[in-house]
Amino acid sequence: MMTSFMKKIYTLLLLACGLQVAAQQKDPVGIRAIGTPPNPKVQVAWNRYYDYKGLLDIMQRMVKAYPDLAKLESIGKSQQGRDIYVLTITNLKSAKSDRQKPAFWTDANIHSNELQGSEMTLYAAWYLTENYASNAFIRELVNDRTFYFAPTINPDAREDFIYNANTANTPRSGMTPIDDDGDGLVDEDNFDDLNGDGEITFMRRKSPQGRLKVNPDDPRMLIPAKPDEPGEYELLGYEGLDNDGDGLINEDRPGSYDPNRDWAWNWQPDYIQGGAYKYPFSLPEPRVIMEWIMKHPNIGGAQSYHNFSGMFLRGPGAAEDDAYYEPADVAVYDFIGKTGEKMIPTYQYGAIHKILYTVYGGEIDWFALGRGIFMFSNELWTSYLYFNKKGEANELRNAPSTEPYDFDRLLLHGDAFVDWKPFKHPQYGDIEIGGFKKNYIRNHPGFILETDGHRNAAFTLFHANQLPKIEIGQVTKKELGNGLTEITAVISNKRIIPTHSAFDVRNKINPADKVTLKDAQVVSGLQMINPDGGGGFGAGTFESFQEQKRTPQTLEVANIPGMGYVKVRWIVKGNPSSWSIEVDSQKGGFTTGTGKF
Repeated sequence: MMTSFMKKIYTLLLLACGLQVAAQQKDPVGIRAIGTPPNPKVQVAWNRYYDYKGLLDIMQRMVKAYPDLAKLESIGKSQQGRDIYVLTITNLKSAKSDRQKPAFWTDANIHSNELQGSEMTLYAAWYLTENYASNAFIRELVNDRTFYFAPTINPDAREDFIYNANTANTPRSGMTPIDDDGDGLVDEDNFDDLNGDGEITFMRRKSPQGRLKVNPDDPRMLIPAKPDEPGEYELLGYEGLDNDGDGLINEDRPGSYDPNRDWAWNWQPDYIQGGAYKYPFSLPEPRVIMEWIMKHPNIGGAQSYHNFSGMFLRGPGAAEDDAYYEPADVAVYDFIGKTGEKMIPTYQYGAIHKILYTVYGGEIDWFALGRGIFMFSNELWTSYLYFNKKGEANELRNAPSTEPYDFDRLLLHGDAFVDWKPFKHPQYGDIEIGGFKKNYIRNHPGFILETDGHRNAAFTLFHANQLPKIEIGQVTKKELGNGLTEITAVISNKRIIPTHSAFDVRNKINPADKVTLKDAQVVSGLQMINPDGGGGFGAGTFESFQEQKRTPQTLEVANIPGMGYVKVRWIVKGNPSSWSIEVDSQKGGFTTGTGKF
């Protein structure tokens, strides 16, 4: 019988437990917004852009806060000697190493002015670690998969974009010095920040021959004059001087190549593919990535973040490579890409050369066709996000649109624009300088960055969840007589992505999956053809087999299809009462199973 004193102790214990549970469930300053991590250990403002040290700091804090889930390594050096970092996220305490699990690669910022991919890459890593303890889906994903995040694979030029005067489009390349104008000097005629505001904006000049006029609805904007009316202004290009006396301005700036034209699939020289450098992997940053990917054959899916246009891009980059994207592989891309269109309003899914432009020597084709990896490139930011409607025009490629001006005026209150001011130019005389700042048009405004970042990170996680999930299903035995037993096993894949792409199977890029029957004396190993009989459409074909005479204990399976299975069979001596099977698949992971008959 419980005494009065014991009842008081019991009540206090219940109260303490209740308070502890409540403290765990309730945010200390309010209530958690759905979809956000509860009480993050690593506090990050996702409405800004970080320099090289800032990105490194976020990664280091993740590793410190979650040492069982995160590790950080340098995989090589950039042209200027900066470390290129990869952040690994997985359950590091599981029995399997990170290389024994299906892996997903995410990189960003190959084009240095395309900033936001770095933040979105780290947002995905942060989201995985901060939700691991509280979200069952995330926990299973991190336990079963390995994520490799490279937030910037062009760190030199990212620093240049952030800290030096640039436009929204420069530098697109890296910082390898090149003599662009062939005068024997290197990078000697860069932009000049004439008004000293840290931005490179436009120069305009009043001219009776000019064909532009001020927009009467927004004097910051120049619009074409009507065919029958005189113009007022001519545009002279971006701020700059003729620094080398050759009569040209801004013609030899740092970086005139494109690191996304340096990859070893259908590479073409510069006179065919503008931006190509000397030969495939002639640039240090793509070469570092390539060498690391080659050492991690467990990578089965990948994502590269770019900007802009709002697209989920798959290969090929060039129309002549369409035939290499076989129907079975395209069906996988279609499922993931079309789901992405639901996840991010107005983002469009398609092949690069069909909905963007032709690309030779691009990263995405090397991953897909060189390594058999299902890869997407997301073109971040879209004019839809200005006013939640289809954009009037693409500001950088088509006719001028008022939307960027209206958005800046109504929602940013002029923060994105440098007002036109007079300047006396040594070559052009009296001019005016003004225009949009470098961190506008291509890159998200802060208040939209986290929103679009979450949607894109969710797409990445959806893609990663479709990597192969291998299970050892039904295992049966049948006595054959004469001291022999037949053991049959079904090996299934519970996800959309197969262990080998169809292009991989045809070209034998990666080794076959290996299925091993352990602790048995195997006489013969068989892979079943048309398992369970029936050819579909009433064909009535029967189950057959293909014998593997070499190493019959370890069967080599060409592919375990997405949402499908293979059936394997061994003839063994004796009559075992239990079984032990291993499946070793580079892109499907290492799976074991045991059981009794």
